[in-house]
Amino acid sequence: MLSNLFFTLNAVLPIVLIIAVGYFLKRIRLLDEKFFPLLNKLCFRCCLPCLLFFNVYNVENLFEITQYGAISLFAILSTLLFFFLSVFIVRLTVRDDRQKAVMVQCTFRSNYAIIGISLAMSISSGDARPVVAASILSSVSIPTFNVLAIIALSLFVSENGKKVSLLSVLKKIATNPLILGVFSGIVCLSVRYIIPVAPDGSKYFTIKQNLPFIYKTISMLAQSASPVALLALGGNFTFSAVARLKYKIIAGVIARTVICPLVCLSAAYALGFRSLEFPALIALFGTPLAVSTVPMTAEMGSDAELAGQLVVWTTLVSAFSLFAIIFTCAQLGLLPN
Repeated sequence: MLSNLFFTLNAVLPIVLIIAVGYFLKRIRLLDEKFFPLLNKLCFRCCLPCLLFFNVYNVENLFEITQYGAISLFAILSTLLFFFLSVFIVRLTVRDDRQKAVMVQCTFRSNYAIIGISLAMSISSGDARPVVAASILSSVSIPTFNVLAIIALSLFVSENGKKVSLLSVLKKIATNPLILGVFSGIVCLSVRYIIPVAPDGSKYFTIKQNLPFIYKTISMLAQSASPVALLALGGNFTFSAVARLKYKIIAGVIARTVICPLVCLSAAYALGFRSLEFPALIALFGTPLAVSTVPMTAEMGSDAELAGQLVVWTTLVSAFSLFAIIFTCAQLGLLPN
């Protein structure tokens, strides 16, 4: 199982190193400190929406989503459970309203969009079915993550001294760039599904085949989402904040890397999910806090500094927690041979 440790390190360390590059560029003043908030905005409003559109659009067809209804429903219900529990606990334990939504997100929102599918692919031992399950899961879990993140951010942050109304929350959901990216992908996927098929089995029209310049443009922007987000995170990271935020960092790391995967994977096992679904479930519940938490938090007026700290520390710890999870699941026969 040493190979699994090397894999998790290889999956996580590039993320850590790109964050370090962003921090280094700020320290040597190659990039001004004012540049990194703008980089966050670019990522949130352009690159990440393209990444989410690209992931959803490249689902093979709508029929596959219905085939994996059980795992999709389990993922949504598990996420909702952790969301409501964390909202209740955070209301009682965290004083700063700007930090409450960040702590809530740390319990349910994983970095599935960036490293989830590649992680599932690596531990699937060449079996294509778990990888398909992981791809399908992204089309339901990522919209769920983002809708709940907007709700959490709206619950605790007031507008002009007043609590945010339901109408305001719905407006934020409808206009959120990440939600729009997912919705656009679903619309294009639905349209592609109803387009007639040519005698050779290909579709008469698809963006990829007939508008390759658009597809390539979206693909390139999608590929830039992760490095842009990580560079911005590194540029905004400050070591001086660690001591001040240490208790919240410790609580967030434990929730994200220990409690969430332990509870959700145990429940999945009890419900009968096995090797077909477990690689995707490990990737969904075991990966660190989503990098997109930082630009979204900054845009919506919550504590982006705490969000950045939690992304960094959950990423570092997950290199070892994922190894423990993968090793345990392999010993129990829950991964493809």
